[in-house]
Amino acid sequence: MTVTKTEIISVEAKRASAMARKMNLRIDNNSSVTLISLADDETAKVDFRYTATYSGVGTIGIEGRITYTGSAKDLHDKWTDTGNMPDEIASEIHSAIMQSCIPVAVILSREIKLPPPIPIPQIQFPQKDQKKDRRSSGIEVA
Repeated sequence: MTVTKTEIISVEAKRASAMARKMNLRIDNNSSVTLISLADDETAKVDFRYTATYSGVGTIGIEGRITYTGSAKDLHDKWTDTGNMPDEIASEIHSAIMQSCIPVAVILSREIKLPPPIPIPQIQFPQKDQKKDRRSSGIEVA
């Protein structure tokens, strides 16, 4: 069971023209499977949609297709019957979608001047008054 190929079919990025500078901008990442079709008993084509939503100030959307090899017939049958995938396969497919789409979304977000759809690590240096005074106040005897 593996994802062997990911293909991006379409990309759309929009930012509100009068975007106010929001301090607490919420960014939601979502992936959804839109269609699963069989290529053969071992291979399935999984169409997907990834969306990064910037709480009313913009969106990034990516559509694509994943080639899944493994128990493709079981995957297709369960999808056709229930609209769901087996949990283990769903986890693998949604992880592959995020791994493929988030780097593209980061580049697109920069182009349309939105923050990247991933948390940026905050680097903090201690203030001067918080640094320990490394000088000793007396003689150290061992």
